[in-house]
Amino acid sequence: MVRDVVDLVEQAGSKIDTLLIPKAGVYADIYMVQAMVTQLEMQQGLKNRIGLEALIETALGMANVEDIARNGAAGRLEALHFGVADYAASNRARTTNIGGLNPDYPGDQWHFAISRMIVACRAYGLRPIDGPFGDIKDPDGYVLAAKRAAALGCEGKWAIHPTQIPLANDVFTPPEREIEKAKRILAALKEAAAQGKGAAALDGRLIDAASERMANNVVKVAEAIAAKNG
Repeated sequence: MVRDVVDLVEQAGSKIDTLLIPKAGVYADIYMVQAMVTQLEMQQGLKNRIGLEALIETALGMANVEDIARNGAAGRLEALHFGVADYAASNRARTTNIGGLNPDYPGDQWHFAISRMIVACRAYGLRPIDGPFGDIKDPDGYVLAAKRAAALGCEGKWAIHPTQIPLANDVFTPPEREIEKAKRILAALKEAAAQGKGAAALDGRLIDAASERMANNVVKVAEAIAAKNG
C-alpha cells in the first residue's frame, strides 16, 4: 500500500478528504498510514488535512477494535466501517450473501460484531458505518440490514450500487414524525427545567436527561442533513 498512498497524496493530495484503510488489525496499521500522510502533507505543502477511516473486517481487527478506536481518535482517524464479507471469511462464518443472514442462525449473526464496533466508536468519538449488502436485487434485504444497523447506532451504510443510495438515505434520515417528537421532548424538558424540575411527562411517558440526549441526536442529524441538502 506504500506506493498507493504516496502516489495519491503526491498527485491528488489537495483533493483528498479521507483515505480508507482496509483490514486494520492493530493500531500500528493506523499509525503507519498516519505517519506517512503527515510527512507527505508537509512535503507537498498541503493546506487541507487528510482524514483516515478504517475497515474492521478481520477477527484480529475486532479483537483490537477498542485499542484502534482509542488511539486512532487521538490522531487522524474519523470513522470505523464494518466489513462483513471479509469478517465472515476471517471467522469462517457460514453466510449465503454478503451482509445477509443465515437462516440457520436464530437472529442476526452480525449483531455482536457491529455493536462492539459501535461501542468503541462512540466511546472515543468516531463515526460507525455499516458495510456492504451484496445482493443488489434484494432491496428489501438491504433496507432490513440498514435498519438493524441504524437501530444499533450506525450513522450510515455502504451503497455498492446506485439503487442502494436512496434506500440508505431513506433509512438513515430521521422521519418527520421522529423529528417532531424529538423537538416536543426538548420543549417539554425546557419547560420543566424552568419550573425547577429534572424530568417531565410527555404522552403519558417519563422523559428526563437521557431522553434529552437522544432527542438532541435526532435533531442534530436532521439539521445536518437539511444543511447539506440546503
